[in-house]
Amino acid sequence: MSKNYASAEEYGLADLLCCAAAREVADNEIVFAGTGLPMVAIMLAQKTHAPNLKLIFEAGTLDGRPPEIPTSVGDARCEMGASRASGLYDAFSIAQRGYVDLGFLGGAEVDQYGNVNTTCIGDYLNPDLRLTGSGGNPDINSFAQRTVFIMVHEPRRFVENVSYITSPGWRVKKWPGGELVPRQELYGAAFRGGPSAVISTAGVFRFDAGSGRMYLDTCHPGKSPAEIKGLCQFDLDISRVSGETLPPTREELHLIHEVLDPEQIFIPRVK
Repeated sequence: MSKNYASAEEYGLADLLCCAAAREVADNEIVFAGTGLPMVAIMLAQKTHAPNLKLIFEAGTLDGRPPEIPTSVGDARCEMGASRASGLYDAFSIAQRGYVDLGFLGGAEVDQYGNVNTTCIGDYLNPDLRLTGSGGNPDINSFAQRTVFIMVHEPRRFVENVSYITSPGWRVKKWPGGELVPRQELYGAAFRGGPSAVISTAGVFRFDAGSGRMYLDTCHPGKSPAEIKGLCQFDLDISRVSGETLPPTREELHLIHEVLDPEQIFIPRVK
């Protein structure tokens, strides 16, 4: 039975990103969420194809099931239906023990191996721009079995080498020499996985299992592989494009705008 996909004029870019992110979630998984669009995506998955997922809000609520989107991971609504309302210590302890299947994160810069920067642009001691900092980014990225990053797509963000590695990707610098080595070699017994996808405002990207290099999986409607490659400062692999990113279904749009985020806190309605 074919799904009731929305037409182009019925949804916006934020809707598309939210639905693409929700489809990264599998049922029965433990998913770690930060504030913003990832919360909407995870709760959308919970109300569609993954009703048994367990959601951890970063501030410390475990298995929360709020009826509508909280304004942040510290909103009291995160506690509704929760198995436990605790704090950061419990949330990150669960992640450290290896129970988290999937983490959703954002970033300012990403390189071809999935190294992500949320710390600064330019030299660390004398930066051109000081960013928000790491927060829980490196912890969630290191402890989860896999990580999905959601990012704005601009050439200045998809770079050859990030200014600072806040969250390590599939090949990272080994100090003191600084040579790139596989993540598994550097992590040793602590290795659990790594970045599985980057969902940008241009397309969905994944990583080759052997080389760890990023490749383009799907283009968002209206974007071509060549155009997206031109938005990257590194030589993006576009040989494995599987097609266009699937649009939202009308059911998903209804859930986003009428159930989860009716106040348009994170996702605006299409006029």
